Amino acid sequence: MNNAIPLEAMPGDRPGAALLKGAVDCHIHACPHLNGRSVDVFQAVREAAACGMRGIGLMDNFASSAGYAALARRELGELGVDVFGGLIMEPQSGGISADAVRASLGCGYGPEDGARFISLPTHHTQNIARIEGRSPAYLETCLAIPERGEPPDPLPEILDLIAEHDVVLNTGHISGPEAVRLVEIAKQRGIGRILAPCSHYSAEEARAVASQGGYAEFSFFFLSHATQVGLTHVDAERHTVPPVSLGQMAELIRAAGPENTVLSSDCGVYVLPPPAEGLREFLLMIESAGFDRPALDRMARVNPGMLFKVSKDQT
Repeated sequence: MNNAIPLEAMPGDRPGAALLKGAVDCHIHACPHLNGRSVDVFQAVREAAACGMRGIGLMDNFASSAGYAALARRELGELGVDVFGGLIMEPQSGGISADAVRASLGCGYGPEDGARFISLPTHHTQNIARIEGRSPAYLETCLAIPERGEPPDPLPEILDLIAEHDVVLNTGHISGPEAVRLVEIAKQRGIGRILAPCSHYSAEEARAVASQGGYAEFSFFFLSHATQVGLTHVDAERHTVPPVSLGQMAELIRAAGPENTVLSSDCGVYVLPPPAEGLREFLLMIESAGFDRPALDRMARVNPGMLFKVSKDQT
């Protein structure tokens, strides 16, 4: 299914169009998937360019997206959008593997390419497996971060690779207490770039992530009607995710602080608007919750641009 918005229909005069100028959406699902996509990678880049966006980050549960990003930069680099990718360590993409991480870090056409983020699993975590009602046997195959001591092998080696290459550690879909513990471990191992999806955490957990130097990510997906639709993410099973109200999300953003927050669309799935339009709608919603334009600029442009080493603003 292809719901791509024609370039001439992209938000130029729509409310909030100015919020997209220079924005960096670090969470886009435009790669091939089991679910239908609203755009492919090239369309996502063109739409971002039409809105004056500065960068987009590609996420894929089935493969490293670093290669897709390198191809998009090679083919569409003249549009001025910095496209980046990385690895979500799902079993389908190689699992929690230091070799898979090394391959993603080096994937591309030249030294400027390679993964800019390495993510813990988004679905093969015990936290998500419990929410999805998976079997005990399935749970045993999923990641959990212990309350004390080192994380399970080979995570220590992987964390050291992330630190060595100075890329982003995305904590994936682990629980709030696990994320707080992982951020602590990551900082101890020298990782300077950390992003934690916090939409379902408590205010105290979001605050703890930020206080330790991590960035809290909040996405449009969890405010949207997509939470009503059973989707397949890594296998044939279809699941919904708990929705988050605008008031709840605003409370979490205030707990982390705009200076430690990243806003993303998490769009690309066919039931949502294409990513650039989804981000516009999301930023307007967050503005309506009491955040001013400088705060929105910080959360949608400055913070993700710094975190993912996105090139300077378009000229």
